[in-house]
Amino acid sequence: MSDDKDNQNDSPSFAELLDGVKVLSNHDKVVHDTPKPRPVPKQAHQDEQKVMQELLVSPSEHEDMQPGDSLSYVQTGIQKQVFRKLKRGQYSIEAELDLHGLTRLEAQQQLNEFVNECRDHGIRCIRIIHGKGYGSSNQGPVIKPLVNQWLQRRTEILAFCSARPADGGTGAVYVLLKSA
Repeated sequence: MSDDKDNQNDSPSFAELLDGVKVLSNHDKVVHDTPKPRPVPKQAHQDEQKVMQELLVSPSEHEDMQPGDSLSYVQTGIQKQVFRKLKRGQYSIEAELDLHGLTRLEAQQQLNEFVNECRDHGIRCIRIIHGKGYGSSNQGPVIKPLVNQWLQRRTEILAFCSARPADGGTGAVYVLLKSA
């Protein structure tokens, strides 16, 4: 045990190790002011997003469309014979989308996804059922004029027209898509 005491005496004490160390005073400390994060107005952001979505799906002008009105659109350069065949329902309907009971936003999202998916799968002729608007308020159809606007804005839509009575009449449209 005497060896252990000798080894302890050989090592410097803590006080000896601290010899020459200067104690800093409190005023020598550097204090960094960390800026607090700015508050995030979550509700205001959500409200703004909702307004933007409504602007995207709302008609720019109120279309005075009635339940029995027909829809019709042909992109420049499409032959009259092609459009005539579409109006007569002579193209095979390869896919169908029903927008009944959806909100404006839901209808727009579904329509966009449907058209994109059809295009990706090489589908050329589709039917979109928008309804005639009998269930809408006395302002007339809601989804029908929107479908008219949305389809006209898409470059991959060659033509569309209201369907024959057996396929939904003025409550549905035949749509001819560009090939992928």
